[in-house]
Amino acid sequence: MKRGKRYTALLEKVDLKKAYPLRDAVEKVKELASAKFDETVEIHMRLGVDPRKSDQMVRGGVDLPHGTGKTVRVLAFASGEKVKEAEEAGADYVGGDDMIEKIQKGWSDFDAVVATPDMMPKIGKIGKILGPKGLMPSPKNGTVTQDIGNAVKAMKKGKVTFRVDRTGVIHGPVGKVSFEPEKLYENAVEFIKEVWRLKPQSAKGEYFKSIYIAPTMGPGIKIDVADVKNNILK
Repeated sequence: MKRGKRYTALLEKVDLKKAYPLRDAVEKVKELASAKFDETVEIHMRLGVDPRKSDQMVRGGVDLPHGTGKTVRVLAFASGEKVKEAEEAGADYVGGDDMIEKIQKGWSDFDAVVATPDMMPKIGKIGKILGPKGLMPSPKNGTVTQDIGNAVKAMKKGKVTFRVDRTGVIHGPVGKVSFEPEKLYENAVEFIKEVWRLKPQSAKGEYFKSIYIAPTMGPGIKIDVADVKNNILK
């Protein structure tokens, strides 16, 4: 595959064969940011699981201590008193059947979805729309709850939800390249720890097969998994 001049120049700044300690990788990822916008820093983790097996499906959510650096538009599905609770917590959109109808017609101007349990049977109608986008609410990641107010606040602050894809990889944002290195590091640590905590009991062999961190428009930097185990997960 042919690479552009900008991308080729970035490759000269990183040793693709080397596995870096997380702190060093965070410093390096800032060097690789070259776009005219504030690039998102993403973490990619290949897990030793078989997503086809229900007992090896890894999904959850993590409250990043320094947020994602992104303004999150939250859609809350609620009814009755919970509507006011969601609105007061800062939800950008609150509703039920009306929102479902809008989504069925193609509306998608939101970044996160939370819901009260009683709304889930209705939301099932749009599961095929929300699911592929990783937006389907789930009790496992805290986006289906009676405590809708705190769920909204968590998403607005920078809670990241994730689920392993069919190739066994988890992707997620851990901040922006404009963040101070320490903040990016602390966010990445929280993400890694939460994925580790969710390790399925039925998973055999190495759980963390590989970890990479990368800016939106730059190459991935390989993280030293042994360093993660020794200094972060100990």
